Amino acid sequence: MASSLPHPDTYTAYAFTKKGGKLEKITIPWKDPQRGEIVVKVLACGVCGSDEQVPRGNLPIEYPRVPGHEIVGEVVAIPPTEQYWKLGQRVGGGWHGGHCMACMSCRKGDYITCQNEDVNGIFRDGGYADYCTLRSEAVAAVPEDMDPAEAAPMLCAGVTCFNSLRHLDVVPPEWVAVQGIGGLGHLGIQFAKAMGYRVVALSSGSSKEALAHELGAHEYMDGSKVDQAEALQALGGAKVIMCTAPNSETIQKLLPGLGVDGTLLLLALEDAPITVSPISLIGKRHNIRGWPCGDAKDSEDTLTFAQAHNIKVMVQKFPLDQAQEAYDHRSTARFRAVIVPGL
Repeated sequence: MASSLPHPDTYTAYAFTKKGGKLEKITIPWKDPQRGEIVVKVLACGVCGSDEQVPRGNLPIEYPRVPGHEIVGEVVAIPPTEQYWKLGQRVGGGWHGGHCMACMSCRKGDYITCQNEDVNGIFRDGGYADYCTLRSEAVAAVPEDMDPAEAAPMLCAGVTCFNSLRHLDVVPPEWVAVQGIGGLGHLGIQFAKAMGYRVVALSSGSSKEALAHELGAHEYMDGSKVDQAEALQALGGAKVIMCTAPNSETIQKLLPGLGVDGTLLLLALEDAPITVSPISLIGKRHNIRGWPCGDAKDSEDTLTFAQAHNIKVMVQKFPLDQAQEAYDHRSTARFRAVIVPGL
C-alpha cells in the first residue's frame, strides 16, 4: 500500500482531448503510484514550445493527454518499493520521462537516447494539473530555496542549453554565438557567459541589445544592419553557434560564421529543412549537431550550476485555470510562460 500525504479523491487537469483541439478542463480520479512511480503535487509547470506536439499529433499520442514536461512539485505519494524519494521532497520532471534499461543506449548509460524513451506530457500525462505521476528513475531533485516557477523551465530549456554546451569541443575563451534571445536564447547567453566563453548575441533589430548585454553578452549583432556571418568571421569565427530560434533560413546563413572546427548547434524545434553545401563543411571541418536536452542527473547538474552562477529564468506566471492562455503565450511570453496551480 502506498504511503501518502493528505490528498483529494479527484483533481483538476487541463488536457488536449483530440488532435487539433484546445485545452479542456478535466477531472482525474486519484490513483496511487505503482512500483517505479511517485505522485507529486504540482507547484509549477513550464509551458514549452514542444508542448504543441500534443495537439498536432505528430507523435503517437493517446487522447486525452495532459501536456507539460517542465514540472516541479512536492512528493505526496510513494509505493512501498520506493527506496530513494521521500514524502515532502521537492522534485522535478523534464522531457525525459523514463527509460527501458534494456536497449543499447541504456546499456551505455545514455538514457536520453533510449529507444523506448517515455516522455512526460507526451506519452504520459504531464504537469498542466494539480497532481502528476512521474517515473522514479526520471525524477530530479530540486533545491528547496529555488522559486518553483523559475526552476521548472530549467528542466527543459535550461538543461538543453547547459548540457549541450558542456559536451561540445569548445574551450574558454572561445566565442559562442547565441542566435535568438527568447525562451532558450536568454538562458543560452547566461550559461555560456558563466562557463567562461566570450558570448555574441545574434538577433534582428535593436530592441534586445540592452537586454543581451545585461544577460552577459560581450557583443551584439543586429541582423538587420550587418551580415552576422561576416561579423562573426571578423572576430575570428565562432567555435559554436547555438541556434535557439526556429528559423531555418536564418540558421543556414550563419554557417559561414563558424571558425575552424566550429559547430552549428541546433536546439530549436524547426520542421523546415536547412540547405548546406558539403563543400562549405569540408574546408574548416565544420559540424552540424543537434542535442536533446538531458536526463534527471543532467537536470540536477543544471540547477546546481544555475544557482552557483545566479542564472535566472525570466518567467510569466499563470494560474492553472488559465492554462490555455499560458499555452497561447508559449512563444510570446518574456520569456517562459509557467503554470502555477496555487497562484
